[in-house]
Amino acid sequence: MLLKKYLFSCCLFLFISFSGVAQTINICSWNLKDFGQTKTEEQITFIAKTLKNYDVVAVQEVVAGPGGPKAVARLSDALNRTGAKWDYTISHGTSSDRYSKERYAFLWKKSRVQKLGDAWLEKKYNLEISREPYLARFQVGKKQFTLVTFHAIPKAKQPETEIKYLQYLPAEYPENSLIFCGDFNLSEAHSVFNPLKKAGYPSAFSKQKTSLRQKCINGDCLASEYDNFFYNQARVNCIIAGIVPFYTSFTDIKEARKISDHLPVFLRFSIN
Repeated sequence: MLLKKYLFSCCLFLFISFSGVAQTINICSWNLKDFGQTKTEEQITFIAKTLKNYDVVAVQEVVAGPGGPKAVARLSDALNRTGAKWDYTISHGTSSDRYSKERYAFLWKKSRVQKLGDAWLEKKYNLEISREPYLARFQVGKKQFTLVTFHAIPKAKQPETEIKYLQYLPAEYPENSLIFCGDFNLSEAHSVFNPLKKAGYPSAFSKQKTSLRQKCINGDCLASEYDNFFYNQARVNCIIAGIVPFYTSFTDIKEARKISDHLPVFLRFSIN
């Protein structure tokens, strides 16, 4: 009898533990700087090793030409060689002019999440937003969440003039557990994010620099607070968020910047 109780307790513990793990999702967002045919196989392999432990990856700054989709396919192949099966989706080119037109991409681990339907570029504000956001719905068990990846115009061009339209997306998708991610080219402390925060979408980071300097100054290699997550606090339980200081793998910051001038940022969460 004692042995049966012991075995039952062990099975119950394992079930609860496994269920907890299954409901925890790790997502990563990374501006991969001109992600296209110029990336070497060695660089693609490095990127894949950096990303292999995440469940979903959002990539910004995928080249709009044919080299962009090919690079994403190469990254997916490299991820598949790390021990898990991955899938991916790539957006069409954004509505911006040919000088700033880009694509977005999502990659996900098939054993952990399922993509629901087709991903889409948000067209409602494509005249107001140069590179309109790219959205995709994912399912983990019986829970769902929607990633909104975004690359704002450079700071010199006043990204707040288009970031302000993000506050309207929760009303557009009221049934979705939205998570905004990407390169906003602006600190979360800027007042343009206040309406989003007041609507229940706090930022994952505060005062966290995420872009690389041209040169390190006294060991400080980080420049600006650009990359972040804003999540539906009522539905998404943020467990931990952080940066991946990949540049420490390189002796020269210039070599690191060939991978990207931004750090990957990650969010570990569960869905309420």
